[in-house]
Amino acid sequence: MTVTIYHNPRCSKSRAALKYLEDEKVEFELVTYLDAGLTADKITDILQALDVKAKDVMRKGEKVYKELGLGNEDDEAKLIAAIVANPILLERPIVVKDDKAAIARPLENVMALF
Repeated sequence: MTVTIYHNPRCSKSRAALKYLEDEKVEFELVTYLDAGLTADKITDILQALDVKAKDVMRKGEKVYKELGLGNEDDEAKLIAAIVANPILLERPIVVKDDKAAIARPLENVMALF
């Protein structure tokens, strides 16, 4: 079993998901994606595991989302490129287990992976 958490330590939901994994003694890779960044390929993998489109994992309330006019953008490659350039746009936390994933909003979404 391979588990990865895409984590933002400033986010309470992200900290709660991290604590859940630690409490359940799940071995995982921690990716602080705001610092490490993400490639377009990695974002595509995450989207496939979630079975969603890029717009479904974007934080639409972020200032940069509005500044870039992403609300009117439907081109998947452009949306992924926007997340690569502005990782703050990615909803968090995301936990990937093998080929499945969940956004931990609510935390029960992650619990369902296990």
